[in-house]
Amino acid sequence: MLRLSKLTDYGTVVLAEMARQPERCHSAAELAGTLHLTAPTVSKLMKQFARGGLVKSQRGAKGGYSLARPAEEITAVQIIDAIEGPVAITQCSMSHSRCGIEAVCGIGHNWQRISLAIRGALSDVTLAQLARPVAPPPRLDFRAVLEPTPRGRQ
Repeated sequence: MLRLSKLTDYGTVVLAEMARQPERCHSAAELAGTLHLTAPTVSKLMKQFARGGLVKSQRGAKGGYSLARPAEEITAVQIIDAIEGPVAITQCSMSHSRCGIEAVCGIGHNWQRISLAIRGALSDVTLAQLARPVAPPPRLDFRAVLEPTPRGRQ
């Protein structure tokens, strides 16, 4: 199953909150209180986002964090990369990775194609889009998709 970590989920929520008020400088404590997250979690996220070039910090009494560039220029893949590292389906689908069975595997390049497609899709979604509230889509029941259809019923 492909799933983002809770930290990445929280990080996206934090950046979306900042994107809704881009003119403000946000403290980690204020964001934590507003979003019902712990201050250490938000502080950790801010450090990772600063290293990833997504936020900038300002020291002093009126200091805090602000987006390093407009929300329209920050993508979902950049957010994920800042927290989890490069988005890749398998270890071998990362750009410089090798594995012990690469010589006999035969499918590694296909995983790379899939990873690139996922990165492309995530690159098409901006923080500005993520920050806009929308009606939730209908919940998908993945069990129905994954369970085989009994013979004779199609």
